[in-house]
Amino acid sequence: MNLKYSLFLFLLLSSLLFAQSTGKITGTVVDPSGAVIPGASIVLRSADGAVQRTLHVDPNGAFSFAGLAAGGYRLTAAKTGFEAREFSVMIAADATPAPLRIALSVGSVSTTVEVQGRADDLVGIATSATQGTVGPKEIEERPMLRSGEVLEAVPGVMITQHAGGGKANQYYLRGFNLDHGTDIAIFLDGMPLNLPSHAHGEGYSDMNTVIPEFVKGVEYEKGPYYAEVGNFSSAAAAHLEFFKTLPHNFLQVEGGKNGYGRTVFGVSRKLGKGTLLYGGEAYHDNGPWTTHADNFFKYNGLLTYSQGEDGKGFSVTARAYRGTWNSSDQIPVDAQPLVGYFGTLNPTDGGHSQRYSLQGEWHRRGASSATRVTAYGFYYDMNLFSDFTYYLIDPVKGDQFNQQDRRWVAGFDARHTLYGQLFGRRSETTVGMQLRNDWVHNGLFRSQNRVRTDKTDVNACHDEYVDECATNPNLTATLPAATSLNKFTATIGSAYVENKIQWTSKFRTVVALRGDDAKYVVTNLTPTYTSPIFGTVNFRQANSGSASKFLPSPKATLIFGPWARTEIYAQGGFAFHSNDARGATQKEEPISPDNPFPTAATPITPLVQTKGGEIGIRTSAVPHLQSTVSLWYLRSNSELMQSGDTGGTSASDQSSNRYGVEWANYYTPVEHVSFDFDIADSRAQFTQVDPDDAAFLNPTVANGLSYPRQLPGGKLVPEAVRLVLSAGATLHEYRGLQASLRLRYFGPRELTSDGINRSSATTLVNAGLGYRFNSKWSLSTELLNLLNRKADDITYAYVSRITPTASAEFTNVSHPTEPFQVRFALRYTFGAGK
Repeated sequence: MNLKYSLFLFLLLSSLLFAQSTGKITGTVVDPSGAVIPGASIVLRSADGAVQRTLHVDPNGAFSFAGLAAGGYRLTAAKTGFEAREFSVMIAADATPAPLRIALSVGSVSTTVEVQGRADDLVGIATSATQGTVGPKEIEERPMLRSGEVLEAVPGVMITQHAGGGKANQYYLRGFNLDHGTDIAIFLDGMPLNLPSHAHGEGYSDMNTVIPEFVKGVEYEKGPYYAEVGNFSSAAAAHLEFFKTLPHNFLQVEGGKNGYGRTVFGVSRKLGKGTLLYGGEAYHDNGPWTTHADNFFKYNGLLTYSQGEDGKGFSVTARAYRGTWNSSDQIPVDAQPLVGYFGTLNPTDGGHSQRYSLQGEWHRRGASSATRVTAYGFYYDMNLFSDFTYYLIDPVKGDQFNQQDRRWVAGFDARHTLYGQLFGRRSETTVGMQLRNDWVHNGLFRSQNRVRTDKTDVNACHDEYVDECATNPNLTATLPAATSLNKFTATIGSAYVENKIQWTSKFRTVVALRGDDAKYVVTNLTPTYTSPIFGTVNFRQANSGSASKFLPSPKATLIFGPWARTEIYAQGGFAFHSNDARGATQKEEPISPDNPFPTAATPITPLVQTKGGEIGIRTSAVPHLQSTVSLWYLRSNSELMQSGDTGGTSASDQSSNRYGVEWANYYTPVEHVSFDFDIADSRAQFTQVDPDDAAFLNPTVANGLSYPRQLPGGKLVPEAVRLVLSAGATLHEYRGLQASLRLRYFGPRELTSDGINRSSATTLVNAGLGYRFNSKWSLSTELLNLLNRKADDITYAYVSRITPTASAEFTNVSHPTEPFQVRFALRYTFGAGK
């Protein structure tokens, strides 16, 4: 079934979601002098905080919410240049409350509205068209296969998986295959999730540490325009905020196909002057994999103590995660007849991971200033066994390799904001300091059946080492079990200043300057290597050392409006991502399939700069519709990075350009019903021809090749996401019933720089249905891959050998989506959170 039929089915089913209510809240918004404030925004929420409706007052400052059910509501009134007000309103079954008169005090440049979700009107609040918030109800009502899909609530983001469930997801956004987190910065209550210089990939971000039920919201922003975020933020940043007090205490038990089972609970209660929240998760899933089940076990724990309110308070949070799994790694298309559609070529792949953290946060806000300080520390450990080329390198022992990463991390983030006047205009100035230090011990090893061992590379004479191979065409190379061993310290210190000024009622600016200083100190522990032809290499001497880099990052935003409930944004700025500390001091390539004999290396830069610009529009001119559109551009100085899979540097060293358009919409036509529709299209190209990511010509009788030969290449950035679409229709709880229907389209990608190999598109439909029987019991179900589509979750293209005697071939390699499955959840609510 193609995309247009999927869209038709989606629209047909979503049209069934409708609800009606009765009741009314009316009022007027005025300033301290009693004059009306036209254009003020009003957000109406139910008692549990879920957004019901948003609107702007009319030219007379008046507003009205009609058709409301009896019960408690929360009302928030806001307007640029005034302090927001929030209060409770009760509608009785037999009476209508008196009209409200809401007086807003003159405030700072930033309106301090507690944004709850995408239904909130951010005109006059946001500084970009691609900035927003996803609320707890939107997360709760979203059908999810895995916890990382919390981030798919961010418009334009796609989450995939190419191995076992315990490995970090792969992220796609804005023309990037972000790998496991290279250019998307993710924070858990202010603590970074990304891991620089990780054994498997730069910026590795494992969302398995997140329990979705505890996520209060996701604040996101895209592009290099925000002073408070630095490393990995070029494409986007996502800030996950977690509950400090639960709306309700709960215990939930889930079950489904393929050995799926999950138990999660959460409790919050008063303790002394504050609130203690604790909860946990136990999870198991085998998946549909036939050769070897994933057997993915994970356990999460969360403990938080908080005290105070928005004006002044603190919190301390401890988290614990452990996961073990088998990896159903991707396989070539020609291997499916051998092992089956859901089979794997190496059943011993897999791994285990753990992360234990402690973080604290203190904040204070007054009439003239605000301060926030976050400090964190955590321990992380991962041991991963992977095999992507099977028998290409060593037909006897296979190509499995082992990556190990163990680290301690500590850091802080402190910021202070002053509210006042500058050039006679309302102004807000923030200064901030950040410091992060990673003490890392990691390694790359050759392995067979999870046992580390030396291997023999039978392909050593292909394309390189011509002189040696001319006299010995059957030359092989020994790949030592210990490919690259290192311990190092990676430190990044940062400072920034940001200023916001409301120049006129229709024009405001945000300008900022950020500076980041990276310092790497590396001790290489790789054993000395001796070759009878190339001699001896002392890796400890050659690859130990230090490297540093300072990058300034100016940023600016111009905001025009609002006119007719519409704002226009123009932005520009610089950002960066870090490169692996090991590559920054590396003068000799590790002995690996990419470099089977000693090879000189050039150290890579510690920090890679990016720069971009964006023009966007945000409007709520259509009643009940929040809509944004943006045109963006991003340039990266280099795509050159350290490869965790080989230990060497990977292509490409030329710069790249990315550009695209995004359109995001959230529509709440009536109470209890919402629709969202987000579409993005991107392009990514190198500035020069990229030969390293070109397709290969496979051997045939006609061409006489004995091994695939690489073609000249082109300028396309491989695996760069292009067209993506996400749409949903949701019935928020109405008389106990809630339902959700979602469409996800992940467009085709170029897999080689010359565009010869492409992936297919993936279209999935997921659904959710739930019913609350009473105040304590509810039942819900998720129908994943509702149309049972056979499609690729992720696709690559490279050379591999599927059996010891098969020929080496260049072909598409993929990991399939999971087939249709139903998951059930029974929830018991045993008291309101306090």
